[in-house]
Amino acid sequence: MKILAITDHSGSLGVAGGLSIEDVIKQRSEIDVVQRELGDTIQLLQGCEVEIRADGSLDFPDEILDSLDIVIGSLHTSLRQPRDQITKRLLNAIQNKYVDIIGHPTGRLIPNREGADLDMDAVLEAAAANQVALEINAHPSRLDLNDIYARRAQEMGIKISINTDAHSDSDLDLLYFGVSTARRGWLEPQSVINTWDTEHLLEWLEKRR
Repeated sequence: MKILAITDHSGSLGVAGGLSIEDVIKQRSEIDVVQRELGDTIQLLQGCEVEIRADGSLDFPDEILDSLDIVIGSLHTSLRQPRDQITKRLLNAIQNKYVDIIGHPTGRLIPNREGADLDMDAVLEAAAANQVALEINAHPSRLDLNDIYARRAQEMGIKISINTDAHSDSDLDLLYFGVSTARRGWLEPQSVINTWDTEHLLEWLEKRR
């Protein structure tokens, strides 16, 4: 069985049409309807790419995060904060037990925006300690994590998620670029949660709650 995670942005990222709490609750009902139509051909997961705010808090309260199947915490704004401050923001998200993956950790946009000045050693150590996965974002404007940090993550036992950051169905084809980054980092299939079978992935997510 294949798995497809629906991970819209949370509300404060208005430019991306982020979801409100009410939208998330409604979306769950809609996903349940589609799941019944699909049967056991595809397993749908309700997730969300939750904004890590400038003060380090997450866009949704814990009770909403707990209701989701998968949670991605991401930085999109205030990326020029001092190193200690922005690193602490990311560490706060990693230490939240409902966050499963950190999306495009540095927040870079190629070629227009450099990534945040993060203490990546601290980020990797926290991800390893909290068993939080890090994303290789496959979009050509992201490619974040890069291959060097992806390899270091694997060496530290950190799991990797290769995501397309798809905002349309055609963007799903971008997975190739994320896989290429993983190959350059010499990642092995067991380190990449996308390669796991359905049961293994769902067990990993369940253990994180």
